Amino acid sequence: MRIAGARRVVEIGTANGFSTLWLADAVGDTDGQLVSVDTSTNDEARSNLARADAAQHGLAERVELRQEDGGAYLARLADGGIDLLFLDAERVEYPRWWPHPARVLRPGGVLAIDNVLSHADEVAPFLMLLSREPTLVGATVAVGKGLYLAWRHDSTHHASRAV
Repeated sequence: MRIAGARRVVEIGTANGFSTLWLADAVGDTDGQLVSVDTSTNDEARSNLARADAAQHGLAERVELRQEDGGAYLARLADGGIDLLFLDAERVEYPRWWPHPARVLRPGGVLAIDNVLSHADEVAPFLMLLSREPTLVGATVAVGKGLYLAWRHDSTHHASRAV
């Protein structure tokens, strides 16, 4: 979070809320906010967040849990308004959300996609879309079940510098 200066963070795919807790802790360093979106009710995530907040007061204040479709949420966001977008939902849905995951990132913003090695077939169509996006530079990191990280550069300066 500190490297990207991420203050506006969106997580799509809350599940049990464990990654939500890590992201919420990290945005504390940047005085940021996290919105975590999932189609489920987030009851387990809410319980985990409440327990974590009891141990680290103020953690829950940095998190907004939303129950809705991740693609619909991204479609409503402004261009360039997100510093970090973490995708950890149904990977087969990601191509349907295009171009919003790239569009919502600010120049210098980061897109992180979990489980790209463990579910390579499911995420391959989306990674193909990302590879064709001229404003993104990315790579897969072999950590955990695989993490794809992409950085959005300022396309107005792209031609004058090496990527």
